[in-house]
Amino acid sequence: MIEKRSLFMIALVIMAMACVGFGAAAPLDLSNGKVITASGTGNVIGTPDRAQVTFAVQTENPDVKIAQQDNAVRMAKVIDALVVTGIPRDALKTTGYNIYPVYDDYSKSLIDQKIRTYQVTNTLTVTLHDVNKTGDVIDVAVANGINQASSIQFLLSDEQSQVLRTEALKKAVSRARADADTVAGAMGTAIIGVQSADISGGYSPVLFENYQYQAGNAMMKSASPTPIQAGDITVSAQVSVIYLIR
Repeated sequence: MIEKRSLFMIALVIMAMACVGFGAAAPLDLSNGKVITASGTGNVIGTPDRAQVTFAVQTENPDVKIAQQDNAVRMAKVIDALVVTGIPRDALKTTGYNIYPVYDDYSKSLIDQKIRTYQVTNTLTVTLHDVNKTGDVIDVAVANGINQASSIQFLLSDEQSQVLRTEALKKAVSRARADADTVAGAMGTAIIGVQSADISGGYSPVLFENYQYQAGNAMMKSASPTPIQAGDITVSAQVSVIYLIR
């Protein structure tokens, strides 16, 4: 009798465990094939906190060595002047160095052309952590030998970019969920979970290209500081979410 009662109790325990296991597993099975896909976009406007200015020293001489030496002296003067203003040397990067032969008559065939002079161009990119100094940097560089300028870029630091992207993502998710709730309500159903989400987006720097300083230009001789306005940067984020519905 005792043995039968023990077997009966064991059977009850096994059945109870099976029921508990079934009850715990059931709510996790959300893949019923019923879904709504919704997309959202979030935009956040921020102020650039980085600037990159690219300019160059260009020299020309019939003797390529003299053109190179002249260029080196002038670029060294520019770099030293920028460092004196407080810009660290590791914020100054050489981003191009070219030597071009200039021919006397380009209408002639290659065989008949003669090299008239050599043109040496040394390009420098300056990264600024204070965008308000952009105009001052241009003025100092031009006053000390820069005679070509190609672009100004206003950017976001990694930290600022991440802060703005987080805000943009929250807005994008909120809009996607609002659309999904609207559709689910119209269909007489409800959202019970998320199956997956895809994320994309970013921002484009504010870019000014091909602004030119030429030797002898009145702008170079002007005592007035160069006004540079950074403008705003829009950080965008897009999400596409697949919601589970019942």
